[in-house]
Amino acid sequence: MTADVFAALASPVRRELTALLLEGPRSVNDLASRFAMSRPSVSEHLKVLREAGLVTERRDGRRRIYQLEAEPLMELSQWLTPYERFWRSRLAGLRELLDAEDEK
Repeated sequence: MTADVFAALASPVRRELTALLLEGPRSVNDLASRFAMSRPSVSEHLKVLREAGLVTERRDGRRRIYQLEAEPLMELSQWLTPYERFWRSRLAGLRELLDAEDEK
């Protein structure tokens, strides 16, 4: 997993683009129609996602079709899993402490 994935997903626009691509491949025009920004701006965001390996691009005539790539997201999930366990454990401890305080 690289810092590129984190950097790519740091943008709310790029996170929204990946969410839209969860539904399946889409053209750049379809994706751009979902945002209040120019098509070239959306294309720049897609370029960042592509360079991070999160999406692939293929041409269909004059259209560019983008598709989500799961592997970098799976790597990210595997990397985050120990931290998720850590925070769940900490929150469970906090819950027990607060429940004990309520019983007093």
